[in-house]
Amino acid sequence: MQTFQQSFAHAWHLVVTGDATLLEIVLLSLRVSVTATLIACALGLPLGALLATQNFRGKWLVNLLVNTLMGMPPVVLGLIVYMMLSNAGPLGWLQWLYTPGAMILAQTVLIMPIVAALSRQVIDDRWSECREQFQSLCIPWHRCVFTLLRDCQTSLFTVGAAGFARAISEVGAVIVVGGNINHLTRVMTTAIALETSKGDLALALALGSILMTIALIVNAVVLGTRQRLQS
Repeated sequence: MQTFQQSFAHAWHLVVTGDATLLEIVLLSLRVSVTATLIACALGLPLGALLATQNFRGKWLVNLLVNTLMGMPPVVLGLIVYMMLSNAGPLGWLQWLYTPGAMILAQTVLIMPIVAALSRQVIDDRWSECREQFQSLCIPWHRCVFTLLRDCQTSLFTVGAAGFARAISEVGAVIVVGGNINHLTRVMTTAIALETSKGDLALALALGSILMTIALIVNAVVLGTRQRLQS
């Protein structure tokens, strides 16, 4: 087993030289998480706006479901998605199990409630300030939502970044539906867990450093965007 010094040196070498295995894992992680985040935002932002601005029958049930999914353990959620995608499940015809598509679906289901709940709070605060004005002008609901989303774009960008951070750091759900198959479904988090268990700390450290760098970049972009829009 390598010493810590050798592991750090080897990890640095893998990052600097752009190791093919390392790049393959990182690119797949980004593709899966970015796609899942975009889908989750496309579904979660309108849902959050609906919950913030409208009263309808069964709203409490939708809120309950959103809040429950936010707190659901990822491995349990992964199990549910696995059962849906299995040959005996309702989505078995898609043949997505142990493919990147299954991982995207699992991450989307995982982070969409987060996006919906956070955006609901953001939009609700803004809706409370301008609801009477919108109603007095008889502005249609879809235009109200568009205006609210535009006015809250800084905070909603932060919501999307939070969803992406949650997606790319997920391991439980994706390993259940993806299987951690080499050259097919191995992403950074699952590879770190596997390589650590094998004692290959160099690759695990290299992937961990890239994961931390991505988190740093995401936070820097969020802060920069917020300062630019508020200036």
